[in-house]
Amino acid sequence: MTQSTNPMRRDDGHALKLAVFGVNVSGGCAMTSAPGTLAVTWPETRRLAQAADAAGLDGLVPVARWKGMGGQTNFNHRSFEPLTWASAVAAVTERIAVFATCHVPTVHPVRLAKEVATVDQVSGGRFCLNIVAGWNEKEIGMFGVPQRDHDERYDVAEDWISLCKALWRESAEFDYSGPYFQSPAAYSEPKPVQEPAPVIMSAGNSPRGLAFAASHADLNFVVAPDLATAGDNARAVKAMAAEQGREIQVFGQAYVVCRSSEAEARRFRDRYVQEQGDWEGVRNLLDVLIPNSQSALGDEWEAMAANLIAGYGALPLVGTPDQVVDGLQAFKDAGLDGVTLSWVDYGEGIAQYQDQLSPMLVEAELRRPAER
Repeated sequence: MTQSTNPMRRDDGHALKLAVFGVNVSGGCAMTSAPGTLAVTWPETRRLAQAADAAGLDGLVPVARWKGMGGQTNFNHRSFEPLTWASAVAAVTERIAVFATCHVPTVHPVRLAKEVATVDQVSGGRFCLNIVAGWNEKEIGMFGVPQRDHDERYDVAEDWISLCKALWRESAEFDYSGPYFQSPAAYSEPKPVQEPAPVIMSAGNSPRGLAFAASHADLNFVVAPDLATAGDNARAVKAMAAEQGREIQVFGQAYVVCRSSEAEARRFRDRYVQEQGDWEGVRNLLDVLIPNSQSALGDEWEAMAANLIAGYGALPLVGTPDQVVDGLQAFKDAGLDGVTLSWVDYGEGIAQYQDQLSPMLVEAELRRPAER
Protein backbone atom coordinates (compact mmCIF):
# COMPACT_ATOMS: atom_id res chain seq x y z
CA MET A 1 0.00 0.00 0.00
CA THR A 2 1.31 3.43 -0.89
CA GLN A 3 1.78 6.16 1.71
CA SER A 4 -1.56 7.85 2.34
CA THR A 5 -2.05 11.48 1.41
CA ASN A 6 -4.96 11.77 3.85
CA PRO A 7 -4.02 13.87 6.91
CA MET A 8 -6.54 11.93 8.97
CA ARG A 9 -4.70 8.70 8.24
CA ARG A 10 -1.13 9.94 7.82
CA ASP A 11 1.10 10.50 10.86
CA ASP A 12 2.24 14.09 10.42
CA GLY A 13 3.70 14.27 13.90
CA HIS A 14 0.83 16.34 15.27
CA ALA A 15 -0.04 15.43 18.83
CA LEU A 16 -3.53 16.83 18.21
CA LYS A 17 -5.28 16.94 14.84
CA LEU A 18 -7.52 19.93 14.11
CA ALA A 19 -10.43 20.23 11.68
CA VAL A 20 -12.94 22.92 10.75
CA PHE A 21 -16.56 21.99 11.48
CA GLY A 22 -19.82 23.16 9.90
CA VAL A 23 -18.48 25.34 7.10
CA ASN A 24 -21.21 24.26 4.62
CA VAL A 25 -24.32 25.47 6.51
CA SER A 26 -25.77 28.91 7.14
CA GLY A 27 -24.76 30.18 10.55
CA GLY A 28 -22.06 27.54 10.83
CA CYS A 29 -22.29 26.36 14.43
CA ALA A 30 -23.48 29.61 16.03
CA MET A 31 -27.23 30.13 16.37
CA THR A 32 -27.03 33.90 16.38
CA SER A 33 -27.85 37.00 14.37
CA ALA A 34 -24.38 38.42 15.07
CA PRO A 35 -22.62 39.68 11.93
CA GLY A 36 -19.99 37.54 10.23
CA THR A 37 -21.72 34.15 10.35
CA LEU A 38 -21.63 31.91 7.29
CA ALA A 39 -23.84 32.88 4.34
CA VAL A 40 -23.07 29.71 2.33
CA THR A 41 -22.06 30.80 -1.14
CA TRP A 42 -19.54 29.03 -3.32
CA PRO A 43 -17.04 31.94 -3.32
CA GLU A 44 -17.18 31.99 0.48
CA THR A 45 -16.75 28.21 0.68
CA ARG A 46 -13.80 28.20 -1.71
CA ARG A 47 -12.11 31.06 0.15
CA LEU A 48 -12.49 29.41 3.56
CA ALA A 49 -11.47 25.95 2.34
CA GLN A 50 -8.33 27.31 0.74
CA ALA A 51 -7.56 29.41 3.83
CA ALA A 52 -7.88 26.35 6.10
CA ASP A 53 -5.67 24.37 3.70
CA ALA A 54 -3.01 27.10 3.69
CA ALA A 55 -3.18 27.42 7.49
CA GLY A 56 -2.18 23.76 7.88
CA LEU A 57 -5.46 22.60 9.43
CA ASP A 58 -6.10 18.90 8.93
CA GLY A 59 -9.72 18.59 7.83
CA LEU A 60 -12.99 20.14 6.77
CA VAL A 61 -16.08 18.47 8.25
CA PRO A 62 -19.50 19.49 6.87
CA VAL A 63 -22.93 19.07 8.45
CA ALA A 64 -25.69 17.13 6.67
CA ARG A 65 -28.71 19.40 6.95
CA TRP A 66 -31.95 19.36 4.94
CA LYS A 67 -34.02 22.11 6.58
CA GLY A 68 -33.51 24.81 9.17
CA MET A 69 -34.50 25.11 12.81
CA GLY A 70 -36.96 27.97 12.35
CA GLY A 71 -36.78 30.90 14.71
CA GLN A 72 -35.15 34.23 13.99
CA THR A 73 -32.27 32.92 11.86
CA ASN A 74 -33.74 29.61 10.64
CA PHE A 75 -30.38 28.13 11.64
CA ASN A 76 -28.72 25.93 8.98
CA HIS A 77 -31.67 26.31 6.58
CA ARG A 78 -29.28 27.05 3.70
CA SER A 79 -26.76 24.27 3.15
CA PHE A 80 -24.57 22.68 0.53
CA GLU A 81 -25.14 18.93 0.13
CA PRO A 82 -22.03 17.35 1.66
CA LEU A 83 -20.97 14.85 -1.04
CA THR A 84 -21.15 17.26 -3.96
CA TRP A 85 -19.69 19.97 -1.71
CA ALA A 86 -16.77 17.66 -0.86
CA SER A 87 -16.02 16.96 -4.51
CA ALA A 88 -15.90 20.67 -5.31
CA VAL A 89 -13.80 21.49 -2.25
CA ALA A 90 -11.40 18.62 -3.00
CA ALA A 91 -10.80 20.09 -6.46
CA VAL A 92 -9.72 23.49 -5.10
CA THR A 93 -7.55 22.34 -2.18
CA GLU A 94 -4.22 20.52 -2.03
CA ARG A 95 -3.51 18.76 1.27
CA ILE A 96 -6.43 19.08 3.69
CA ALA A 97 -8.73 16.10 4.36
CA VAL A 98 -12.23 16.66 3.00
CA PHE A 99 -15.16 14.98 4.73
CA ALA A 100 -18.75 14.41 3.69
CA THR A 101 -21.43 13.72 6.27
CA CYS A 102 -24.09 11.26 5.14
CA HIS A 103 -27.37 10.27 6.81
CA VAL A 104 -27.78 6.54 6.20
CA PRO A 105 -31.53 6.64 5.37
CA THR A 106 -31.06 9.25 2.62
CA VAL A 107 -28.91 7.34 0.10
CA HIS A 108 -28.64 3.75 -1.12
CA PRO A 109 -25.22 2.16 -0.48
CA VAL A 110 -24.66 1.30 -4.17
CA ARG A 111 -24.98 4.96 -5.07
CA LEU A 112 -23.01 6.07 -2.01
CA ALA A 113 -20.11 3.74 -2.82
CA LYS A 114 -19.81 5.24 -6.30
CA GLU A 115 -20.03 8.81 -4.99
CA VAL A 116 -17.39 8.18 -2.33
CA ALA A 117 -15.01 6.61 -4.86
CA THR A 118 -15.53 9.60 -7.17
CA VAL A 119 -14.67 12.16 -4.48
CA ASP A 120 -11.68 10.12 -3.33
CA GLN A 121 -10.38 10.09 -6.90
CA VAL A 122 -10.91 13.85 -7.24
CA SER A 123 -9.10 14.48 -3.94
CA GLY A 124 -6.21 12.12 -4.63
CA GLY A 125 -7.05 10.06 -1.55
CA ARG A 126 -7.99 12.83 0.92
CA PHE A 127 -11.65 11.96 1.35
CA CYS A 128 -13.33 10.92 4.64
CA LEU A 129 -16.90 9.70 5.11
CA ASN A 130 -18.77 10.76 8.27
CA ILE A 131 -21.65 8.33 8.85
CA VAL A 132 -24.75 9.45 10.75
CA ALA A 133 -27.39 6.79 11.38
CA GLY A 134 -30.12 9.45 11.29
CA TRP A 135 -31.45 11.45 14.24
CA ASN A 136 -33.66 14.31 13.01
CA GLU A 137 -37.10 12.81 12.44
CA LYS A 138 -38.43 15.90 10.63
CA GLU A 139 -35.60 15.78 8.12
CA ILE A 140 -35.69 12.03 7.58
CA GLY A 141 -39.44 12.34 7.05
CA MET A 142 -38.79 14.53 3.99
CA PHE A 143 -37.45 11.41 2.26
CA GLY A 144 -40.61 9.44 2.95
CA VAL A 145 -38.65 7.11 5.21
CA PRO A 146 -40.01 6.29 8.67
CA GLN A 147 -37.65 6.92 11.57
CA ARG A 148 -36.49 3.61 13.02
CA ASP A 149 -35.82 2.96 16.68
CA HIS A 150 -32.44 4.22 17.86
CA ASP A 151 -30.52 0.94 18.02
CA GLU A 152 -32.03 -0.40 14.79
CA ARG A 153 -30.67 2.63 12.94
CA TYR A 154 -27.19 1.30 13.69
CA ASP A 155 -28.20 -2.19 12.53
CA VAL A 156 -29.16 -0.62 9.21
CA ALA A 157 -25.92 1.38 9.16
CA GLU A 158 -23.87 -1.79 9.64
CA ASP A 159 -25.51 -3.46 6.65
CA TRP A 160 -25.21 -0.22 4.65
CA ILE A 161 -21.46 0.23 5.22
CA SER A 162 -20.80 -3.49 4.77
CA LEU A 163 -22.21 -3.33 1.24
CA CYS A 164 -20.21 -0.15 0.56
CA LYS A 165 -16.98 -1.79 1.71
CA ALA A 166 -17.68 -4.85 -0.44
CA LEU A 167 -18.19 -2.61 -3.48
CA TRP A 168 -14.87 -0.87 -2.77
CA ARG A 169 -13.08 -4.18 -2.32
CA GLU A 170 -14.46 -6.61 -4.92
CA SER A 171 -13.21 -6.37 -8.49
CA ALA A 172 -15.78 -8.74 -9.98
CA GLU A 173 -19.57 -8.81 -9.76
CA PHE A 174 -20.95 -10.34 -6.56
CA ASP A 175 -24.34 -10.94 -4.98
CA TYR A 176 -24.99 -9.20 -1.69
CA SER A 177 -27.79 -10.21 0.65
CA GLY A 178 -27.98 -8.55 4.05
CA PRO A 179 -30.74 -8.00 6.57
CA TYR A 180 -31.68 -4.62 5.07
CA PHE A 181 -30.02 -4.41 1.64
CA GLN A 182 -29.91 -6.82 -1.28
CA SER A 183 -27.82 -6.14 -4.36
CA PRO A 184 -27.63 -8.80 -7.09
CA ALA A 185 -24.61 -8.68 -9.40
CA ALA A 186 -23.18 -5.74 -7.46
CA TYR A 187 -20.28 -3.89 -9.08
CA SER A 188 -18.55 -0.52 -8.79
CA GLU A 189 -15.60 1.07 -10.60
CA PRO A 190 -13.40 2.96 -10.11
CA LYS A 191 -12.34 2.05 -6.60
CA PRO A 192 -11.36 4.71 -4.07
CA VAL A 193 -7.72 5.74 -4.03
CA GLN A 194 -7.47 4.75 -0.36
CA GLU A 195 -7.21 1.04 0.34
CA PRO A 196 -9.15 -0.85 1.52
CA ALA A 197 -11.55 2.09 2.04
CA PRO A 198 -11.56 5.82 2.68
CA VAL A 199 -11.28 7.06 6.26
CA ILE A 200 -14.61 6.54 8.01
CA MET A 201 -15.90 8.71 10.86
CA SER A 202 -18.89 8.02 13.07
CA ALA A 203 -20.60 10.24 15.62
CA GLY A 204 -21.76 7.54 18.00
CA ASN A 205 -22.06 8.51 21.67
CA SER A 206 -24.66 6.03 22.92
CA PRO A 207 -23.58 2.47 23.82
CA ARG A 208 -24.91 1.22 20.47
CA GLY A 209 -23.28 4.12 18.64
CA LEU A 210 -19.93 3.48 20.28
CA ALA A 211 -20.18 -0.22 19.37
CA PHE A 212 -20.82 0.72 15.72
CA ALA A 213 -17.84 3.07 15.71
CA ALA A 214 -15.56 0.48 17.30
CA SER A 215 -16.43 -2.03 14.57
CA HIS A 216 -16.52 0.17 11.49
CA ALA A 217 -14.96 3.63 11.99
CA ASP A 218 -11.43 4.99 11.92
CA LEU A 219 -12.51 8.12 13.82
CA ASN A 220 -15.27 8.67 16.36
CA PHE A 221 -16.70 12.13 16.89
CA VAL A 222 -17.63 12.63 20.55
CA VAL A 223 -20.18 15.20 21.69
CA ALA A 224 -20.01 15.45 25.48
CA PRO A 225 -21.00 17.97 28.18
CA ASP A 226 -17.46 18.14 29.57
CA LEU A 227 -13.94 16.94 28.92
CA ALA A 228 -14.11 14.22 31.56
CA THR A 229 -17.08 12.61 29.81
CA ALA A 230 -15.43 13.01 26.42
CA GLY A 231 -12.33 11.29 27.77
CA ASP A 232 -14.40 8.46 29.23
CA ASN A 233 -16.12 7.91 25.88
CA ALA A 234 -12.76 8.01 24.10
CA ARG A 235 -11.29 5.36 26.35
CA ALA A 236 -14.41 3.21 26.05
CA VAL A 237 -14.54 3.18 22.26
CA LYS A 238 -10.79 2.63 21.96
CA ALA A 239 -11.02 -0.37 24.27
CA MET A 240 -13.96 -1.75 22.29
CA ALA A 241 -12.04 -1.35 19.04
CA ALA A 242 -8.92 -2.97 20.53
CA GLU A 243 -10.96 -6.04 21.45
CA GLN A 244 -11.59 -6.45 17.72
CA GLY A 245 -7.97 -5.88 16.79
CA ARG A 246 -8.70 -2.36 15.52
CA GLU A 247 -7.43 1.13 16.31
CA ILE A 248 -9.64 4.20 16.38
CA GLN A 249 -9.01 7.91 16.82
CA VAL A 250 -11.43 10.08 18.79
CA PHE A 251 -12.24 13.72 18.07
CA GLY A 252 -13.87 16.23 20.38
CA GLN A 253 -15.69 19.43 19.44
CA ALA A 254 -14.88 23.02 20.47
CA TYR A 255 -15.99 26.53 19.60
CA VAL A 256 -13.38 29.30 19.73
CA VAL A 257 -13.66 32.88 20.94
CA CYS A 258 -10.12 34.20 21.18
CA ARG A 259 -9.41 37.79 22.15
CA SER A 260 -6.57 39.77 23.74
CA SER A 261 -8.17 39.42 27.19
CA GLU A 262 -10.44 36.84 28.77
CA ALA A 263 -12.93 39.56 29.69
CA GLU A 264 -13.16 40.73 26.08
CA ALA A 265 -13.68 37.16 24.86
CA ARG A 266 -16.42 36.52 27.40
CA ARG A 267 -18.15 39.80 26.59
CA PHE A 268 -18.26 38.87 22.93
CA ARG A 269 -19.54 35.37 23.67
CA ASP A 270 -22.21 36.70 26.03
CA ARG A 271 -23.33 39.29 23.48
CA TYR A 272 -23.75 36.91 20.57
CA VAL A 273 -25.45 34.31 22.77
CA GLN A 274 -27.57 36.29 25.23
CA GLU A 275 -28.38 39.39 23.18
CA GLN A 276 -28.21 38.11 19.60
CA GLY A 277 -28.89 34.40 20.09
CA ASP A 278 -31.76 32.66 18.33
CA TRP A 279 -33.60 31.41 21.40
CA GLU A 280 -36.68 30.36 19.45
CA GLY A 281 -34.56 28.34 17.05
CA VAL A 282 -32.65 26.64 19.84
CA ARG A 283 -35.93 25.69 21.50
CA ASN A 284 -36.99 24.02 18.26
CA LEU A 285 -33.68 22.15 18.08
CA LEU A 286 -33.86 20.98 21.67
CA ASP A 287 -37.43 19.79 21.18
CA VAL A 288 -36.18 17.53 18.37
CA LEU A 289 -33.49 16.13 20.63
CA ILE A 290 -35.62 15.99 23.78
CA PRO A 291 -39.44 16.21 23.41
CA ASN A 292 -40.86 19.05 25.52
CA SER A 293 -37.29 19.98 26.35
CA GLN A 294 -38.00 22.88 28.72
CA SER A 295 -40.21 20.74 30.92
CA ALA A 296 -37.91 17.73 30.66
CA LEU A 297 -34.70 19.63 31.42
CA GLY A 298 -36.05 22.10 33.97
CA ASP A 299 -33.33 24.32 35.41
CA GLU A 300 -30.74 22.80 33.04
CA TRP A 301 -32.55 23.98 29.91
CA GLU A 302 -31.12 27.50 29.70
CA ALA A 303 -27.49 26.40 30.10
CA MET A 304 -27.88 23.70 27.46
CA ALA A 305 -29.63 26.12 25.11
CA ALA A 306 -26.91 28.75 25.58
CA ASN A 307 -24.21 26.21 24.75
CA LEU A 308 -26.04 25.17 21.58
CA ILE A 309 -26.34 28.81 20.53
CA ALA A 310 -22.65 29.41 21.26
CA GLY A 311 -21.25 26.45 19.34
CA TYR A 312 -23.80 23.73 18.57
CA GLY A 313 -23.08 21.85 21.79
CA ALA A 314 -19.29 22.10 21.55
CA LEU A 315 -17.02 22.73 24.51
CA PRO A 316 -15.84 26.33 24.91
CA LEU A 317 -12.38 27.64 24.13
CA VAL A 318 -13.04 31.19 25.28
CA GLY A 319 -10.24 33.49 26.34
CA THR A 320 -6.78 34.67 25.37
CA PRO A 321 -4.53 32.84 22.88
CA ASP A 322 -2.69 31.27 25.83
CA GLN A 323 -5.98 30.05 27.29
CA VAL A 324 -7.11 28.59 23.96
CA VAL A 325 -3.82 26.70 23.64
CA ASP A 326 -4.17 25.46 27.22
CA GLY A 327 -7.71 24.35 26.37
CA LEU A 328 -6.50 22.35 23.40
CA GLN A 329 -3.81 20.79 25.59
CA ALA A 330 -6.61 19.74 27.96
CA PHE A 331 -8.35 17.92 25.09
CA LYS A 332 -5.12 16.02 24.44
CA ASP A 333 -4.61 15.28 28.13
CA ALA A 334 -8.15 13.89 28.32
CA GLY A 335 -7.26 11.29 25.68
CA LEU A 336 -8.63 12.95 22.54
CA ASP A 337 -6.69 12.64 19.27
CA GLY A 338 -8.24 15.64 17.57
CA VAL A 339 -10.72 18.50 17.86
CA THR A 340 -13.14 20.07 15.41
CA LEU A 341 -13.26 23.87 15.62
CA SER A 342 -15.86 26.51 14.82
CA TRP A 343 -16.15 30.27 15.14
CA VAL A 344 -18.82 32.92 14.68
CA ASP A 345 -16.68 34.38 11.88
CA TYR A 346 -14.81 31.52 10.23
CA GLY A 347 -12.61 33.73 8.06
CA GLU A 348 -11.44 35.73 11.05
CA GLY A 349 -10.98 32.56 13.12
CA ILE A 350 -8.92 30.68 10.53
CA ALA A 351 -6.70 33.73 9.99
CA GLN A 352 -6.18 34.06 13.74
CA TYR A 353 -5.33 30.37 13.95
CA GLN A 354 -2.70 30.70 11.24
CA ASP A 355 -1.14 33.93 12.51
CA GLN A 356 -1.35 33.55 16.29
CA LEU A 357 -2.40 30.12 17.50
CA SER A 358 -0.51 27.84 15.13
CA PRO A 359 2.98 29.05 16.20
CA MET A 360 1.96 28.73 19.85
CA LEU A 361 0.67 25.20 19.29
CA VAL A 362 3.98 24.29 17.66
CA GLU A 363 5.83 25.70 20.67
CA ALA A 364 3.54 23.68 22.97
CA GLU A 365 4.41 20.56 20.93
CA LEU A 366 0.78 19.96 20.06
CA ARG A 367 1.45 20.67 16.37
CA ARG A 368 4.31 20.52 13.95
CA PRO A 369 4.98 23.48 11.64
CA ALA A 370 2.46 23.69 8.80
CA GLU A 371 3.50 22.44 5.38
CA ARG A 372 4.08 25.24 2.90
